Amino acid sequence: MDTGDLLPGHADLPQKLPTKCRSGFVSILGRPNAGKSTLLNAFVGSKVAIVTEKPQTTRTALQGVVTLDGQGAPCKVFPGESPEKETAPAAQIIFLDTPGIQQPRTSLDEQMMEEVRDALGDRDLLLFLVDASRPFGPPDEYALGFVKRANVPCFLVFNKIDRIGKEALLPLIEQCRQLHVFAEVIPISALTGENLPLLLERIVAHLPEGPLYFPPEHITDLPLRFLAGEIIREKVILETRQELPYASAVLVEKFEEKENLTHIAAEIFVEREGQKGIVIGAGGQMLKRIGTLARQELEGLLEKKVFLELHVKVRERWRNDPEFLKELDWRRMVGE
Repeated sequence: MDTGDLLPGHADLPQKLPTKCRSGFVSILGRPNAGKSTLLNAFVGSKVAIVTEKPQTTRTALQGVVTLDGQGAPCKVFPGESPEKETAPAAQIIFLDTPGIQQPRTSLDEQMMEEVRDALGDRDLLLFLVDASRPFGPPDEYALGFVKRANVPCFLVFNKIDRIGKEALLPLIEQCRQLHVFAEVIPISALTGENLPLLLERIVAHLPEGPLYFPPEHITDLPLRFLAGEIIREKVILETRQELPYASAVLVEKFEEKENLTHIAAEIFVEREGQKGIVIGAGGQMLKRIGTLARQELEGLLEKKVFLELHVKVRERWRNDPEFLKELDWRRMVGE
């Protein structure tokens, strides 16, 4: 059967569960490569979003849910246990990682910026991530414009502080404070974990009392089929490096789960014949390496053997093809 369902325990969730705690919806915004996906993965404690150094790695809004107990640790309550136990949920944060904000040049860019705009609605809090290791300039101000128009409380979060000295951070903080009134200013390193407990604590403090929207074990609404395609695309990006900027997409055509084996067939799309040659490599060695790395990670995710088929196809100007972009939308995989 061709499935690719949600992660275990994530299907058919009730809209709200009765347990009371602090809960809310928090969107993570910023320029490309500010570290948004790294931060989401660090919070969730699992790889929900793929991460590379290339802009446009994240192309759609991605959900990650963190449920905390009274000590600020990941909650251990599971369905059927009493909410009065010491491990009862004290907070649930529904994070939304968004594509990097930039001036759109293609239909894909336009679609990504629409994802960002959608992520600003019905939010309790925004996190505006700034890469502290590079100067704050016009592209950052353009991204900040999305925050200003949202009229939602916002934290200014300086990421990658492990790359700079404190003396360089203070002028940057003052510069940004002149541009917008932020609810909090918190420097962090999503990579090393520095100040992440503080950031999480301050997020919880700003959330209202509300319901537990998802069971404590829920971490994302993304289907496995989509995550498989993203893992493949990540390996394409990492292995081809600067040779294939922005031009690849992955569409999973088959996701068949059996008792001891998952059969996945995926197509890697590029825009030109020359790019196809790069992905395949001499004697097919590049495609073989991409497939091996993707298969190994997928086997860890699915906890079973994976048979992975990869094919490379040319689809000219796919980034400006609205119908093809719809095919790539993960929400079509869950019937939305």
